[in-house]
Amino acid sequence: MTLPIITYKYNSVEGADALAKLTDQKLEPLGKFIANNASTTCEVEFEKIAAHQQGKIHRVEANLLVDGTLHRADAVEESFELAIDEVRDELSKKLRRSKDKSKSLLRRAGLQVKEKFFRGG
Repeated sequence: MTLPIITYKYNSVEGADALAKLTDQKLEPLGKFIANNASTTCEVEFEKIAAHQQGKIHRVEANLLVDGTLHRADAVEESFELAIDEVRDELSKKLRRSKDKSKSLLRRAGLQVKEKFFRGG
């Protein structure tokens, strides 16, 4: 599944169309962690946080809401591209953990059912 339409917010940023396309490309692989029937919204905010021209001045924040669970990531880097990569990696880690957690809960529930029915417990 691919991510739904992403809502963008720009604060003191130029080149909004290029950033939107880049973000769509970078966040598309996260769709593999989201179920097809999941209600999902995604908001991404771009901001240039300092008046100077060098250093870690580009901030990207992403809020991904999947079936009522909020996954939030933010990064401050030297360019928007680096910050988007860091946000993608952080969201990927959080979505993977969430998916693994739900799988382990399902397996534990299945084990309890097996024990009750087959072992008379």
